Amino acid sequence: MKTNPNSYRGYRFPPEIISHGVWLYHRFCLSFRDVEELLAKRGILVTYETIRQWCRKFGPEYARKLKRRQGRLGDVWHLDEVFVKIGGDRHYLWRAVDQDGDVIDILVQRYRNARAAKRFFRKLLKGEGSTPWRLVTDKLKSYGAAHRSLMPSVDHNTARYENNRAEVSHQPTRQRERQMRRFKSAGQAQRFLSVHGVILNFFRFARHRMRSENYRLLRAQSLKEWSVATAA
Repeated sequence: MKTNPNSYRGYRFPPEIISHGVWLYHRFCLSFRDVEELLAKRGILVTYETIRQWCRKFGPEYARKLKRRQGRLGDVWHLDEVFVKIGGDRHYLWRAVDQDGDVIDILVQRYRNARAAKRFFRKLLKGEGSTPWRLVTDKLKSYGAAHRSLMPSVDHNTARYENNRAEVSHQPTRQRERQMRRFKSAGQAQRFLSVHGVILNFFRFARHRMRSENYRLLRAQSLKEWSVATAA
């Protein structure tokens, strides 16, 4: 499960610094210049463009390894789509979260018709390897068409307010979208959000519901998982 050491060959900085820079950028609402300054405070002189290249190369690799470590998520899928402006054109960000609010998968598409919904359903089924126990969406007809075509035996709930969990899950994306002054391309949005969603799962705890010692234990465990996945 460790990252291939050859992945870091030719890089001036060791894996510990590279993975820390990627973690800072995806874990917190920071720009590349913010990460550059935080590293400089610790005596690590690196340009924001280098950090951008780190995130582009290593971010998806880290996310794949973390996703394998987290295993299969919940069996109740909450789906929702939200529009995003990319290059002046309207695109739709399709997102699925489970009953605990963990991001299952995301997909950036130009449309939100039945074809787009089916494509997203296929991506979810391939990634999770099995169908859910229940599907929760709004009343968009595209969901109904994809449901009837790909998983007709699954219970489909479209009741009002039942999908608030998926709608709330878009908030971190909106926050990062503002920080980044919108996404530059559909590919860039897909790459960033795929990594961001996985890392968010590993470091998102219901802190207000647990004792401080339990929170620290979970945080330490997540940081250890990150170190193992990044071979840092």
